[in-house]
Amino acid sequence: MAARLKIRKLVVIGVGLIGGSFALALKRARAVQRVVGVGRTSRNLAAARGLKVIDEASRDPARAVRDADLVLLATPVGQMPAVMTAIAPHLPAYAVVTDAGSTKGDVISAARRFMGAHLSRFVPGHPVAGTEKSGAEAAFPDLFQGKNVILTPQRETAAPAASLVKRAWEACGARVTRLTAEQHDAVLAAVSHLPHVVAYALVNMLARRHNAAQLFGLSAGGLRDTVRIAGSSPEMWADICVANREALLAALEDYENELERTRAAIESADAAELRRLFAGARNARGKWLVKKP
Repeated sequence: MAARLKIRKLVVIGVGLIGGSFALALKRARAVQRVVGVGRTSRNLAAARGLKVIDEASRDPARAVRDADLVLLATPVGQMPAVMTAIAPHLPAYAVVTDAGSTKGDVISAARRFMGAHLSRFVPGHPVAGTEKSGAEAAFPDLFQGKNVILTPQRETAAPAASLVKRAWEACGARVTRLTAEQHDAVLAAVSHLPHVVAYALVNMLARRHNAAQLFGLSAGGLRDTVRIAGSSPEMWADICVANREALLAALEDYENELERTRAAIESADAAELRRLFAGARNARGKWLVKKP
């Protein structure tokens, strides 16, 4: 029987939806003794303490990690190089560091550059879960229940470090899988990054119309369901799009080609072709995205 996971001190840098939910899930699993949250704003840290997401708050990541067993980097990916630079000289030799970034190639490159001797105890990861809300007040312990977490350990990654991170996510209720960084970034560009870009673009297109108030006022579930994720953090998603731009541009090109096929069928009033396109999409959705009873 595997020994029960016990993390003495967890440091969460970026106590938002993901970082806060990670802390809450591990607390509920009784897998962590103390959680220190690090952030840029006093208001969010105060909210996190008030909601018992964290036990202590700090604005100084270097000081916070000095006796940490596990550190989760849950900031936007564009901030991670600076965070790594700040914490690397102060990490104890036994500390394991992981991240929750939605892109992996850039985060791994930053780790190779800034983590120094701690690279072998850095485990790149990405929980494929979330909502359109942000901040500590959005965190809840069930966020990762039954969700996928992708780990992309490197050749330098120590097996015990990877095992600890895997066990931590499993304690949160997640399913853990491994991919290469390249596989991860290509897959997420298509199924996560592209949908966010589309949602933002659709809202912007409607908002620029002269009758935007009327359009939004008369909208119903179709629009709301389609653009829910346009309520996500602009800072985070701008970083993701830039970091994964090559894979995202390839996904955008495929999407534009599909839109062009649909446009051509509408222009030619080809109802049969539209039925074929729509039926194919409905069948694929039913096969892959709809949970069976």
